[in-house]
Amino acid sequence: MFIDRVKIEVVAGCGGNGCVSFRREKHVPRGGPDGGDGGDGGNVVLEANKHLRTLLDFKFKSIFTAQRGEHGKGKNMTGKNGADVVLHVPTGTLVRDAETHEILDDLVSPGQTSVVANAGQGGKGNARFATSTDRAPRKRELGRDGERRILELELKLIADVGIVGVPNVGKSTLLSKISKARPKIDSYPFTTLAPNLGLVRVGERNDFVAADIPGLIEGSHLGKGLGHEFLRHIERTKVLLLLLDASATDPGRDYELLLKEIELYGKDLAVKPRILSFNKIDLLDEEKLTRLPAEIDGIGVLRISALTGEGLGGLVSRLWQFLETQGV
Repeated sequence: MFIDRVKIEVVAGCGGNGCVSFRREKHVPRGGPDGGDGGDGGNVVLEANKHLRTLLDFKFKSIFTAQRGEHGKGKNMTGKNGADVVLHVPTGTLVRDAETHEILDDLVSPGQTSVVANAGQGGKGNARFATSTDRAPRKRELGRDGERRILELELKLIADVGIVGVPNVGKSTLLSKISKARPKIDSYPFTTLAPNLGLVRVGERNDFVAADIPGLIEGSHLGKGLGHEFLRHIERTKVLLLLLDASATDPGRDYELLLKEIELYGKDLAVKPRILSFNKIDLLDEEKLTRLPAEIDGIGVLRISALTGEGLGGLVSRLWQFLETQGV
């Protein structure tokens, strides 16, 4: 199950209370105050994990509470600090306060952490309040409450290349042929119900990550079909690969539809660099192949067959050449 949006509640640990205590030792008259401080509570921390691909773990458990600090004790013994709660989330998780809608952090690097609920501080024991005029204080501090927050977690996949196309154009087939990803593939539209990621090897030392999203239809920016729900997963990509069906009645119209939906979605997707490619050229005879335009909108169009593998080497090389110029 692909879950990319969840709402959770996080509660940091409360601080322990300070202690009121006095020394009680044989042969030591008028023992002074020795109440220790309370321990600090635990924080709630999010950590990006590159091995996770979904927020599914938060679907069935949504409240997370860190350990409270222990109370102070006599003999100036400070209470033990509460343990932090570390929640692992996929790389690319955006963290937002659900009440204020403030973006708290964007966890884009593996191992990156963010403290989303700060622990309560432990209270001071009476030993802290001793003065020259008050040598036996009975004053102490209570531990402070830990921070409580309701968070919205939104996953935006991190990929170098975003594969975009109308339904049944062969995006998943292409991803399965150029990487080791194994998305569901079938002959009917909307086979892809969630974004898929694949690592594409280029030679022996280089690689990049490609993602395909469910097919776009007219009105996707308004929520029709599945495209609008997942378009945010290509917001972070460096280049868009617009895949067109060479066997379609009017491939140019499909390009215009894709471009329109991307522009209407916003989020600067329309200004991202684009590479175009015709797929399914294995379905065309020589005469129909000659009718395919060499370029659309001033952009040269590659020709491939994801099914037979024809032209895939050139496509991968073209993508890598572009990504190299971007410093990937």
